[in-house]
Amino acid sequence: MVICSIVLLAIVLVVNTLTARKLGFNTADEITIVFCGSKKSLANGIPMANVLFPAAAVGAMVLPLMIFHQIQLMVCAALAQRYANKKVSAQPVKPAQ
Repeated sequence: MVICSIVLLAIVLVVNTLTARKLGFNTADEITIVFCGSKKSLANGIPMANVLFPAAAVGAMVLPLMIFHQIQLMVCAALAQRYANKKVSAQPVKPAQ
């Protein structure tokens, strides 16, 4: 279940990144697309599960979704740090006085 979640998230992130670049978005827009395009799984999934499944089964049904959400948080935190480091390194370095 965890491996499937990681693979699914990787596919979504790669597709979002490549699509944003192919469509010519600037870096700020690319970052927004990457982060917003892979989110909302838990926020949308829980209400849908409540409608689709009996109350007794909802917990078991949303467990994979909760695991996916935790993986999203960890991976996107690492991505955010990478984007932040890229931005900092792209800025010109001022000489020491």
